[in-house]
Amino acid sequence: MKRFASFLKRRRSSQATPEAQPAQRPAQQPAQQPLREQPEQSTQPPEVKTAAVAQGPRLTIALQNQTTSGTVYAYVTGRAIDNGSSWFLLRSDAVTPYYPTSPGSAMQPLGADCAIRLGGPGSTIQAQIPHIAGGRIWFSIGQPLKFFLNPGPALVEPSVTNASDPNAQLDWGFAEFTWNADQLYANISYVDFVSIPIALTLNTRNSGTMHVSGMPPSGLQQVADGLRQQRQRDGRAWDQLIVNRAGTNQPLRILSPNQGLVTNPSLFSGYYDGYVNEVYQKFAGTPITIDTQASFGNVTARTSGNTLNFNGSVFPRPSTYDIFSCNTGPFATGGNAQTNAIIPRLSAAFNRSTLLVANQFPTTSNLYYQNPITNHYSRIVHQANLDRKGYAFPYDDVQPTGGGDQSGEVHAGDPTLFTVTVGGANAHV
Repeated sequence: MKRFASFLKRRRSSQATPEAQPAQRPAQQPAQQPLREQPEQSTQPPEVKTAAVAQGPRLTIALQNQTTSGTVYAYVTGRAIDNGSSWFLLRSDAVTPYYPTSPGSAMQPLGADCAIRLGGPGSTIQAQIPHIAGGRIWFSIGQPLKFFLNPGPALVEPSVTNASDPNAQLDWGFAEFTWNADQLYANISYVDFVSIPIALTLNTRNSGTMHVSGMPPSGLQQVADGLRQQRQRDGRAWDQLIVNRAGTNQPLRILSPNQGLVTNPSLFSGYYDGYVNEVYQKFAGTPITIDTQASFGNVTARTSGNTLNFNGSVFPRPSTYDIFSCNTGPFATGGNAQTNAIIPRLSAAFNRSTLLVANQFPTTSNLYYQNPITNHYSRIVHQANLDRKGYAFPYDDVQPTGGGDQSGEVHAGDPTLFTVTVGGANAHV
């Protein structure tokens, strides 16, 4: 069945985040309005547009608190497919939709309470949503999150790379999903950062039950320890991806390399250069074959100068930033459909460092992360998840035909109940 990762990767093309630079996702050019200073607040909140319940088909989402805290909030955001793809947030009653309108100036507060209170540990809140594209289910522990509206409207979401963001010292995370007339697709995402554990369970009418385990409560600490150990092994700045709680040495969240490079562009300067040189030297004498898993079939190339040329799809040597971001340099998508089919598979091979141990791609997971030069963030994140699954870089859903999923996704055309659990207590495979 067709998967919907592309919907999730496109979601930021129409949102604003309070960051100095856009968050890294493939081929994104978000219309961002950076938070430079706190604008004067309007005395009139944005107009509230609601309905008694969302019209049309609805899906039940069970929001479950498996933390040790009695103060946990959830939020549901996305684009309402059946309402002109307008911005959608779920109000605090977990039933009523809120469709914000454009405010008169930037950084205005929401015109409705959209913080869904989950209750104490072990409690579950049943939410109802309409068809949503580019959706997120957010959780915060201890305090509610702050969302804002910019003219458009554009929803300003919490940022992990802007130190002046009012959510910077809060404990929060999210899962991603799209639910349309065809199916529900959802995944746990570590593309930007790791924080509180989230797990997914999808019950269906006729397709069985699907489950993504997520991390145990100690998962964040496990990732932090693994990155510090990697720093000791190779001397690289893996430990600088760790964001500690204010005044402590305890991790609050851990940035992915592509988000770490937003805050410090020199963080991994030249890291992949030697590996890239070896790859291009190898394929000067041996052809590389990529299964596009599309109508283009298998395409091959050899190194010519500093490029790989797949019958017109040309790939110059990528930089470390290109590899971690998956959307710059040779990995920027465009109008060539064949090139766009090659990009995810070649980008994934660089992140997983499989290009020196195989000639045809995608490869099987037993070859991933075996080279000392690799995306160790992704490697360590996968190890910290009970089922070894989770979206740890933008193309982590790439797999050989018939291969096992790495990205921590669930999907079905006949969903009946979608359970999203936060906290990691009682996490299981």
